[in-house]
Amino acid sequence: MKVAILNAGVGWHTDALSGALEARGHEARVLPIQALVARIGGAPRLAAAGVDLLAVDAVLVRIIPRGSLEQIVFRIDALHALERLGIRVVNSAAAIEKTVDKFYTSTLLEQAGLKTPRTVVTERLDVAMAAFAEMGDVIVKPLFGSNGRGMVRVSDEEIAHRVFRALELERAVYYVQQALPHEGRDLRAFVVGDQVVASAWRSAPGWRTNVARGGRTEPATISEAWRAMSLAAARAVGAQYAGVDLLPTSTGEIFVLEVNGIPGWRGLQETTEVDVAGAIVAHVERLVTRA
Repeated sequence: MKVAILNAGVGWHTDALSGALEARGHEARVLPIQALVARIGGAPRLAAAGVDLLAVDAVLVRIIPRGSLEQIVFRIDALHALERLGIRVVNSAAAIEKTVDKFYTSTLLEQAGLKTPRTVVTERLDVAMAAFAEMGDVIVKPLFGSNGRGMVRVSDEEIAHRVFRALELERAVYYVQQALPHEGRDLRAFVVGDQVVASAWRSAPGWRTNVARGGRTEPATISEAWRAMSLAAARAVGAQYAGVDLLPTSTGEIFVLEVNGIPGWRGLQETTEVDVAGAIVAHVERLVTRA
């Protein structure tokens, strides 16, 4: 196969995917997604950094970097266009749209019957403050974002008011989620196709367990029920591969916190003998063969 890896630059994950592709006899090209060029009129064309994306067998999307609304919309629209023209995009544009937006993800998880934390999403300061007053201990998250960036835990009314006022000045959307009692760790299940290929506990002294924010990982063996929950979460957002975050609470309940449609796995790879990049590449092979 000829596979284009769209990223904002080279890095550990693109190196891992390129290595896995080349080890299986495929050609990998790492291309900046910001270099997308679409030409309309005559034969439809889409390229990145001069590489014709209609001449590849698959496109692996590693990141949608920050940008203006127009830039983000164009990048996603270009992925949609590639799919309409018969190119396999992993994850699909639709799956990325669903998972990059925490509100969209949360609604899909709930509709799939999966337990997810109580959440209020609003543009109104008074409604956000009322949600805080009702729940008492909340995590305020940016609607778009990953790796734990921009999240704030609030359990004091005055601090809540200051945080929400600051967000009001940014014309942000309030995503206010109940903080759940737990034992200081959650579980990252890495789904590829219809399998959980690897899983790890993530823990930290504070409440954020993201590896990118200093969280530690250790191997985990999950039950069949947790495996089924992880697969159901990935299916709910239409992801071919995903990082599913599960939180066991001190009351014995299991919640799906998030589904990441462009997941990292560096910390996870350090705790498992499974070749995660190789599993992704093998799944792309199956998708291209079935196309």
